[in-house]
Amino acid sequence: MLRKKLKQLIPTRARIKQIKLHERLGTWIYRPSLWHINRHSISMAIFVGLSIAFVPAPGQTLIAAFFALQLRCNLPLALTLIWVSNPITMPVLYYFSYRVGALLLQVPDTVFDFELNWQWLAGTSASIWKPLLLGCLTCGVTAGALGYFSMNMIWRTHVARRWRSRSQNRAK
Repeated sequence: MLRKKLKQLIPTRARIKQIKLHERLGTWIYRPSLWHINRHSISMAIFVGLSIAFVPAPGQTLIAAFFALQLRCNLPLALTLIWVSNPITMPVLYYFSYRVGALLLQVPDTVFDFELNWQWLAGTSASIWKPLLLGCLTCGVTAGALGYFSMNMIWRTHVARRWRSRSQNRAK
């Protein structure tokens, strides 16, 4: 059931090959390991996508694609999950990450009024970059690990239920 739903949502390699833009990427994008839908591939893609979503830098898509390629996990799912940090959720995620980093470094909270300009960024970044980066790393790895283990458990539970159901049907 879960596998069938994922197969409906994730584009196939054949569909991707029809898009001319992907010809520029080379043949690595067509590796079967990047498109498999199995427990390991999906769980690792969730780990990669959620971990990279907390990276406070542009280019999250390239970073997630690199790690998906290296870890041989489902590429479309990893790239989709980085959108957890979108322009609407970024302020909340990064502020929470900053607070976690400040707590871990035992740095007193800095009260600041956010302004969207270079002067504010240059003046404030010196005092918040360490807690922000540590918090982003901590939150990213934690969210990724929770997603990985949750999907692993959900997948195993689903397979065990289906196995028991088939076993009971055979016994009848």
